[in-house]
Amino acid sequence: MNDTWPIVAELDAVRRLRVIARSTPGTSFAEHLVDAPFDRVWGLASDLENQLPLMIGDIRSFNVTSAAGERLEARARSPLGMRARFDVVLRPGWCLMQSRFVVGGMAAVAERDGTRLAFFGGLRLPGVRLAEPVLRPLLAPLGARALGRLTDQLEGHGG
Repeated sequence: MNDTWPIVAELDAVRRLRVIARSTPGTSFAEHLVDAPFDRVWGLASDLENQLPLMIGDIRSFNVTSAAGERLEARARSPLGMRARFDVVLRPGWCLMQSRFVVGGMAAVAERDGTRLAFFGGLRLPGVRLAEPVLRPLLAPLGARALGRLTDQLEGHGG
């Protein structure tokens, strides 16, 4: 190992997710500072089977079909009956999911007396980079909407 190699600061989970979202065309990203402790926020957010259908209108069900450590496999179903298999990495403060056509994730870090929570999601389609200028305004509100549905539950507005 070279002792003169520069030390690079490690990004926290929210910053890593922000980088992934910004470098992935056809995606939406949102983050919010929640006035709740990390354990409570991540406890709710990481309950993928119950929360993803509440957060994302295009998901009717999300079922984990296998788990090996932090790697999960899940099946999602849309309200129209379309199905997708997702590979998921889930660990405290970090969730990254991808299917053949969809990518998404969540991240959380403790910040001051609360938790910074982030969400991103989007499409994995051929040519999506070319369609980015058209898609971005359409997709941009989706991340904030999904994150809002989750934070409403944490802040007592969603039941």
